[in-house]
Amino acid sequence: MNFKKSIAKITAVSLIALSATFVSTATFTPEAQAQAVEGRQFGSASGQLVNDAQTLAQSEQYSAALSKLNEAIAMPDLNPYERSTIYTIMGHYYYQMDNVSQAIANNRNAINAGGLMPNEVTGLEKNIAQLLIASGQYVEGAQALEAWVRKTGDRDPKNTTYIMQAWVQAEQYRQALPWAEQWFNSANPKERKHFDLLNFLYNDLGMQGRQADIVKEMIVRWPEDNTLWDNWISLLAAGGREQDAFEVNKMRYLAGTMTTETDIKKIVEYYQYYEMPFQAALIMEKEMNANRISKNADNLVRLSDLFRQAREYKRALPILKEAANVSGRSKSWANYGEALYQQGQCAEAETALRKAMDLGYDRGKSWMLIANCRYEAGQKEQRPSCDGTTPEQRLASPKVKKNESALEAFRKVPATARDYRSAQKWVDFVTSENRSFEFRCEEKAAIEKDLCMIKIENAYALEIIRGGFFLDDEDQHCTTFKAEYDSLYTAEGASE
Repeated sequence: MNFKKSIAKITAVSLIALSATFVSTATFTPEAQAQAVEGRQFGSASGQLVNDAQTLAQSEQYSAALSKLNEAIAMPDLNPYERSTIYTIMGHYYYQMDNVSQAIANNRNAINAGGLMPNEVTGLEKNIAQLLIASGQYVEGAQALEAWVRKTGDRDPKNTTYIMQAWVQAEQYRQALPWAEQWFNSANPKERKHFDLLNFLYNDLGMQGRQADIVKEMIVRWPEDNTLWDNWISLLAAGGREQDAFEVNKMRYLAGTMTTETDIKKIVEYYQYYEMPFQAALIMEKEMNANRISKNADNLVRLSDLFRQAREYKRALPILKEAANVSGRSKSWANYGEALYQQGQCAEAETALRKAMDLGYDRGKSWMLIANCRYEAGQKEQRPSCDGTTPEQRLASPKVKKNESALEAFRKVPATARDYRSAQKWVDFVTSENRSFEFRCEEKAAIEKDLCMIKIENAYALEIIRGGFFLDDEDQHCTTFKAEYDSLYTAEGASE
């Protein structure tokens, strides 16, 4: 809203009216002189010059009339009343000639001459203040009219309006505010201009609380004005009342008054800000399907991001794919690949991430995702069994093969990439894990051998009792190690 433009319009209209308010407070006539009290009368010579001047002024010969009055004011021995009256009439004639500065000067001379009654002085003081305002001397005029109001106690709405408009025209909004509030409170009926001015002043002075109140009142009167709703929401947010602003936006959206793409995106932003990405995504998806939000690459990416933030990766996948195809951006393909990775779809994720790399996306980050997906797929496989398998068979097991595939991807992370050090740690870890499988089998075999050697030794010790060398049924597998035991520990084996 252009507050200054509307204020200028208000002020211009009022000042046009103000320019017509100046009238002479002293018109010399024989009847007036006849009623004069002692000390407030003209001499015959000065009185004749004043009468001649007034006759000329009646036919709008103001220059000639002023010449007569200048002749009169130059006369010696004029009393204060004569001087004050002549200056007052001169001020009026200068005003009629559009010479406001001389009109003001002569009114001041009239007061200073000391021949006026108190009510006449206050009348001229008001005229001077109004003339200052009408001539563009806003600060001096406002100060003069404020002084007049304090002096007389006259708070006529017109005076309040002139003072307020003068301060506004001078862009002294702090001084204008109390008069503007009086102007607003006394207005009956209140029009849009009254609300607009207070709204502008509160806004300029940073008084968000009061501005929010006045805007709220304006919304009640003009509910169809969306600009007012936007202003109110902004004020609530600026005043730290973000939750209230959110509720107002929700109310507008549910009422169906937010129909443009910009407005709908605002409510989406609020839901996202309040960590409700799923609700934000549902609104955006619904409005996109209703063609109130365009299905361009940016909006598709944003919608997919909202579903991803809500960890709704499955719902995000088709949108991400569409966004990637529509936009052709490396980031869109990377986002699609990452969502596929989150779903454990490693082959599809790798295809999307390779596409992203082809378009220039971060190779380090891409290969890390591919490698992690391969490794996590391997974690779902059983460890290679030690029983009845050879080292070669164990190396060919699904788990080891997938670990090797992950190692291949970790090693493709460029040395210049941010993820390089992390990739190297993964290489060390996965390599150690693969080695641990064989080490476990070797360790298990060594333990089994040691146990068999003990059982063979026990069988020899029991030969005399048992009448020969016997192994228990469950230990028959230990016969594999008997020859080795004999070669190491029996006399026959040793002699051989």
